[in-house]
Amino acid sequence: MTMSKSMPVTEHKDKPVVVIKLGGSMLDQLTGDFYDSFKELIDHYHCIIVHGGGPAISRLLDRLRIEGVFYDGLRKTTAETLEVVEMTLGGTVNGHITSKLSERGLLPLGIKGSDAGLLKATIIDQERLGYVGEVSHVQPDVIHHCLQAGYTPVIAPLGKTESGQTVNINADVSAAAIAKAIGAEKLLFVTDVPGILRQGELIEETTPEEIASLIERGWIYGGMIPKVQSATQALSERLEEVMIVSGDRPLIKDQQMVGTTIRMKRKEGVE
Repeated sequence: MTMSKSMPVTEHKDKPVVVIKLGGSMLDQLTGDFYDSFKELIDHYHCIIVHGGGPAISRLLDRLRIEGVFYDGLRKTTAETLEVVEMTLGGTVNGHITSKLSERGLLPLGIKGSDAGLLKATIIDQERLGYVGEVSHVQPDVIHHCLQAGYTPVIAPLGKTESGQTVNINADVSAAAIAKAIGAEKLLFVTDVPGILRQGELIEETTPEEIASLIERGWIYGGMIPKVQSATQALSERLEEVMIVSGDRPLIKDQQMVGTTIRMKRKEGVE
């Protein structure tokens, strides 16, 4: 197969593309119904999975008696910690997800973001955070070829700097960058809640402006804040909606995705 310099998004006119971000804290809680629903999802979309792995990394660091340090929710990644991060994200966690999908007759393909220049990165603050990076460029050729061949890419959020240094990248940020670069129609953040809640009630649809207000009022707090911020930043003219959905239920019910949909503007007639 000849590798072209770049393959346009229009190559996927047969089905739109959806990027699904699986949080590391959710992986042990994802139900069989959730994984089964991928079959139905793949009937309608080309799927790309980006996953985290924080709890699994912490467990292995504890076993190895390596202390974990966090700043602003980001794990300080020393050279010693980076070995564990690579082993866990690119091996244990990635393999777990691909196995679950393979059991259901699907064709997942595990990839590290540091493979084939997929995620180019710059180091954020080496003195404070070590080998933690932010995405500077996404090279989507690998993903395009996987989708064309009928595979579901399962991507570990690791990147490479221009000098070839592997870095740890936040999975929410990685998923948003990939969705934007690949021209995805939807981006899903799979969490341990059914979506954004207000006084226990699901907000079915919202906008960046409303989210800012909900954060200010304290309705959105803790780990949900960076998630919704990544979601709103990912919105573009092509990526018109981002969803926050639950991992303890199927992704699709009555041919509709269930959760909170974030759009730049509300659809007419939707309160």
